[in-house]
Amino acid sequence: MDLEFSDEQEVLRETVRGLAARHADLGVVRAMEDDEKGYPADFWAKLGESGLTGLTIPEKWGGSEMSFLDAVVVYDELGRALSPSPHFVSSVVAGGVLTAAGSDEQRQEWLPKIASGEAVVTTGWLEPDRGFGPKGVALAATPDGDGWLLTGTKRHVPYADSADRVLVLARTGGEPTDVTLFLVDPAADGVTLTAQRTVASDVQHRLDLAGVRVGPDDVVGTVGGGWPVWSDVLHDGVILLAAQAVGGARRVLEITVEYAKTRKQFDKPLGAFQAIAHDLSDAVTAVDGAETLVWEAAWARDTGRGVEKLAPMAKLFACKTYREVSDLAVHVHGGMGFTVECDVQLFFRRAKSLQLNWWDDRYLEELVAAQLLDA
Repeated sequence: MDLEFSDEQEVLRETVRGLAARHADLGVVRAMEDDEKGYPADFWAKLGESGLTGLTIPEKWGGSEMSFLDAVVVYDELGRALSPSPHFVSSVVAGGVLTAAGSDEQRQEWLPKIASGEAVVTTGWLEPDRGFGPKGVALAATPDGDGWLLTGTKRHVPYADSADRVLVLARTGGEPTDVTLFLVDPAADGVTLTAQRTVASDVQHRLDLAGVRVGPDDVVGTVGGGWPVWSDVLHDGVILLAAQAVGGARRVLEITVEYAKTRKQFDKPLGAFQAIAHDLSDAVTAVDGAETLVWEAAWARDTGRGVEKLAPMAKLFACKTYREVSDLAVHVHGGMGFTVECDVQLFFRRAKSLQLNWWDDRYLEELVAAQLLDA
């Protein structure tokens, strides 16, 4: 199996790395923590100009229609730079749902705007004290003439205050999978946004809907048919989040290895101590393994093979690796590693956030186990 990237993919890698270095370096990352918008406008604009906000959206709707291996290259670099943007939630998830299930009118209206970065569409999925599966969707959609009234609460809604629309999952029936997708205007009557603090200091909101009316044109896909679409798109999406985790893990490991070479204790570098050397050896082995698993999942997706097991495996292992490697980085840096002035804590906090969001370890294990035991 050839694990070398093509010349075009290497150019893509250099392009994303260059954009992040110029417009969203770690200084910008720090500045965006707990910022109301949460991402630098110039970086988002440059992603749009480069065709990267339309990464996996079909060309006929203004996207770049890149392969998943291409997308992995991009997300590896975004993870390496910790670059804050609504790319995943808007371009990958909302864009993926609209591509898969949107009406012709919805696709023509929203996909070109998402692909160019002109519009941001976020998602309202998780609810207080409920799980990641279809049973976790309790927000009620009640028929109202030819439309619907939405009542309930979503939390951890990324970049909601900057979004043009929120893709909301709501319950329209008694069966666990009776879930429908709606496009909701966050400025509509009855919508309340409340900022939430997070371990990664990124921008998330609680979304309260009090009888918010949506019309029939706001239904994405079929009534009661939203969950399979959502699940399929997330299986694709978590492959890219796994690539993001690998990129972050690789970069924080590089920072730590350099520190272990130059920081001296007892007149010799930290890396000369066997315990630290072995921990770093374990770390690079794990990162390489996670990277290969991500590539396999992306390759399977590109060749039309099922990713029902590979996608959750990739995120489970990559995020676990990222969490452990960033934890090691903090310890190797000693007391300094826990300070806000030290860069490694930026990776440490985002590693944990990525592990908890978009399917946590427990839910990922359940998905993998279902593929093993229910087959």
